[in-house]
Amino acid sequence: QVQLVESGGGSVQAGGSLRLSCAAFGYMSGSGCMGWFRQAPGKEREGVAAITDSGVTRYADSVKGRFTVSQDNAKNTLYLQMNSLKPEDTALYYCAADFRSHCFLLPLRMASYLYWGRGTQVTVSS
Repeated sequence: QVQLVESGGGSVQAGGSLRLSCAAFGYMSGSGCMGWFRQAPGKEREGVAAITDSGVTRYADSVKGRFTVSQDNAKNTLYLQMNSLKPEDTALYYCAADFRSHCFLLPLRMASYLYWGRGTQVTVSS
């Protein structure tokens, strides 16, 4: 099994920045993907950003140009740099991972991931 632990959430004013981290622990082998999802009150969970172990990235249209996903494979750690934050970015952010190649085609879909963290809260005030 794999355990994912998010950190870096908090409260920030509109226009500010936050950097989320996700550390992965356990057995990890083969090619795969890691991604960020978010869920706001009353809304469904949505894919935000994802990256394959070869460095290919995908972003939701709502965050393109503002968020950047990156990884440190040696540390088994995923990052999400969030700039120019807006109140509508307020949500519980989840880290997800899978180490099988099936995730390559649809990296922003929840069904592409086997492992999930418990989430970290991001709150953006106006």
